[in-house]
Amino acid sequence: MAPQPQRRSQSLLGLAYMAAGMFIFSAVDTQAKILTDSLHPWQIVWSRQLGLLAGVVIILMIKGFSILKTPQPGLQIARGAIAVGSATLFIVALSYVPLADAVVVSFTAPFMVTVLGALVLAEKVGIHRWTAVCVGFIGTLIVIRPGLGVMHPAVLLVVVAAGLFAMRQVISRRLSDTDKTTTTVAYTALVGSLILTIPLPFVWQTPSGSSEIMLLVSIAVMAAFAEILVIKALEVAQAVVVAPVQYTLIIWGTAYGYLVFNQLPDMWTWVGTAVIIASGVYTLQRERKSASQNATAPSQETPQS
Repeated sequence: MAPQPQRRSQSLLGLAYMAAGMFIFSAVDTQAKILTDSLHPWQIVWSRQLGLLAGVVIILMIKGFSILKTPQPGLQIARGAIAVGSATLFIVALSYVPLADAVVVSFTAPFMVTVLGALVLAEKVGIHRWTAVCVGFIGTLIVIRPGLGVMHPAVLLVVVAAGLFAMRQVISRRLSDTDKTTTTVAYTALVGSLILTIPLPFVWQTPSGSSEIMLLVSIAVMAAFAEILVIKALEVAQAVVVAPVQYTLIIWGTAYGYLVFNQLPDMWTWVGTAVIIASGVYTLQRERKSASQNATAPSQETPQS
């Protein structure tokens, strides 16, 4: 059994990886929304995969195809396909939904990660964390206000994308038990690029200027780096530990939405956002308390809240 201080250190490292990944993913989403005015979402997502694919090709040239060996090829292929579906649906939604609103609605994903982490990975989730999940979901409903016609129907694509994103994270956690990060990244790049290339000839539009080309290159490089950070976060820490860090996307999404698109959420969106953030902060506080109890009583198994 690993020492408790080391376990806590690994959890903190996982939180740092996830926080950095969320910051970069937010920048990627901002650039993608800019490009949706002139390019097809499939082309944008395909470009987003290029950086990851280029890195994998280099790794294959250096280490050979042995990195593709996995006892769980089905899960690896499924993860790559799910990653493509999640990214595509989210970018399609960005064509119609303000960035900050889309980001807030995407926070059904952490709730789903907690649920799937408990049901699929058998991670211990106590009454306090379940309560936080329910409160966060209520906050999401306040933002969407279903049936009132406030949000564009495309917001439902964000909800589906969030579900796929949660599935991807849970699969990453399962794969981390048997596969290295390079293996998971390789399959994500290869499977995703293959799927996205099939419809590409039918939607391709040549970039109209250097600014679009620069944005496409930036998306490719930054998305690849963020993807690796998220995978590493789920390798070193439990999904239920790092999931709440995704709430930082609300900060970056709102900031980018205002600075780049001059868009700010309405009052009820702010209220829902506050509820979501509060549930996330509460979850983090419970995790800190649990980690502290474990550190002071290493011989006893303290139920996670």
